[in-house]
Amino acid sequence: MTASIQGKRVAFLATDGVEEVEYTEPRKAVESAGGTAELLSIKSGEIQAVNHMDKAGTYQVDKQVKNVSPDEYDALVLPGGVANPDFLRADPDAVRFVREFVVSGKPVAAICHGPWTLVEAGVVDGRTLTSWPSLRTDLANAGATWVDEQVHVDEALVTSRKPDDLPAFCEAMLDQISQPAHA
Repeated sequence: MTASIQGKRVAFLATDGVEEVEYTEPRKAVESAGGTAELLSIKSGEIQAVNHMDKAGTYQVDKQVKNVSPDEYDALVLPGGVANPDFLRADPDAVRFVREFVVSGKPVAAICHGPWTLVEAGVVDGRTLTSWPSLRTDLANAGATWVDEQVHVDEALVTSRKPDDLPAFCEAMLDQISQPAHA
């Protein structure tokens, strides 16, 4: 079993259209391992999750991304869903936060369409990652090498393709968060 992440603070950046299971399962994994999860968004109030394209649950936002710094967190999770990362990559505060987080060297975990925000932040050039297959060309055009794997870890960057990959994604994410501070 993965080491404890007791005392670690993990930011989940999401907005309307987040794939529910890609938010809830990694969050449960973080909390079960002793970490603290906070939902950041580009808006206040609640966000509307989806199950594929159908409405699912709503989730209370803890903080707006424009009001926080990567320094406040030990790791970042970018859940997918088609609309969620598309909204995030159009928001300058979300893009700045993601860029600063990746540059910090701290763990970042992105699943499904989540890497779209990494592309917009300009942080995938020279990296190897996986995603939902339709992002392959976007990632390649941004300078990344795309692989079709259940989970891929490139330094502190953890990526997976789809909800079926969640067990491997959560395990790799927790493994990265439990490591000594990255730099």
